Amino acid sequence: MASLKFSHSNGNPFAVTRHVTPRSTRPTRIGFKIFASDNHSEPDLSVCVNGLQMPNPFVIGSGPPGTNYTVMKRAFDEGWGAVIAKTVSLDAAKVINVTPRYARLRAGANGSAKGQIIGWENIELISDRPLETMLKEFKQLKKEYPDRILIASIMEEYNKAGWEELIDRVEQTGIDAIEVNFSCPHGMPERKMGAAVGQDCALLEEVCEWINAKATVPVWAKMTPNITDITMPARVALSSGCEGVAAINTIMSVMGISLDTLRPEPCVEGYSTPGGYSCKAVHPIALAKVMSIAKMMKSEFNDKDYSLSGIGGVETGGDAAEFILLGANTVQVCTGVMMHGYGLVKKLCEELKDFMKKHNFKSIEDFRGVSLQYFTTHTDLVRRQQEAIRERKAIKKGLQSDKEWTGDGFVKETESMVSN
Repeated sequence: MASLKFSHSNGNPFAVTRHVTPRSTRPTRIGFKIFASDNHSEPDLSVCVNGLQMPNPFVIGSGPPGTNYTVMKRAFDEGWGAVIAKTVSLDAAKVINVTPRYARLRAGANGSAKGQIIGWENIELISDRPLETMLKEFKQLKKEYPDRILIASIMEEYNKAGWEELIDRVEQTGIDAIEVNFSCPHGMPERKMGAAVGQDCALLEEVCEWINAKATVPVWAKMTPNITDITMPARVALSSGCEGVAAINTIMSVMGISLDTLRPEPCVEGYSTPGGYSCKAVHPIALAKVMSIAKMMKSEFNDKDYSLSGIGGVETGGDAAEFILLGANTVQVCTGVMMHGYGLVKKLCEELKDFMKKHNFKSIEDFRGVSLQYFTTHTDLVRRQQEAIRERKAIKKGLQSDKEWTGDGFVKETESMVSN
């Protein structure tokens, strides 16, 4: 397995030294959860990701839809493939949220109550509930739903002992995997939390090594899109021991300015701060980021051993199919649940099945990554188009059969088939 070492040489956080470390030297954390399933004529939506068996690829993304026992239980009851809880840290007392904390962008005139919601900004922080409370709820959920996948999202300050303690405590609840939040675009960057780590590959490598030396369950690293080349931190995370990556978290944004009050949104006592942008409008950006990561994973890693979770603007089964076609094993939904409710998963499953039936796909693996082969460079697009034009001209040159001869153009038709 390729391994990278990053150091801040000459002020450059992306200086790279490559060496090869055999994957066999690292103990596997992949589980062996296999559950019986009946054969159906319907397409099979079940997936096995890093040894974790899920009834479908739809995962509750970390955020408000996974903020407490009640809502996570609801997600399992509705049929979500897995649930990622809202991000926790050791000291929830440092987390103080404000209200309002969301702002929406609608199609058409900004602020119109009639337009379709296409964008959603939040300035919400990680969980403000005591860690001990969240841990008790994780334990209760695993007791009630032992065969369902519960993933803990964690984030901590730049402190090795702190990361180790947090990992140990969440694992004791029986959670199935860990997603590490290296990507929250707002809140506490001065403590080297969230995107402050995901945007610095040297820091990311160090923290990933701490985490993966301690964790005994699969680890996913959640990537920030607020970076020039998202494949760089993704490569570091995988090389440092993570079993998977998730992309993307929200995009840093300012939702808008009220032309009546001249104040930014969301407005808290007349003021605001940049926040994370999600919903339908980010979907094309998320697809591009996932495509880049998937191509890197395919060329540099054995993508059968690693996983990719696609996130960004998923509201339909078609949206999910696009992520899977680009190589995603699972698809996360957060803002979509906030807008449409937990029952959205039923619609997603039915629409994804319809897509699979249309193309005669029997399983998710039948079409995962199929569309990656159709991405290339602009230079190659020019070459391909020029070749196609030449082929079309060649076909049109000369007569293709005797029936095409005409009396009026006989001489020109003859000349069109002469080679010299």
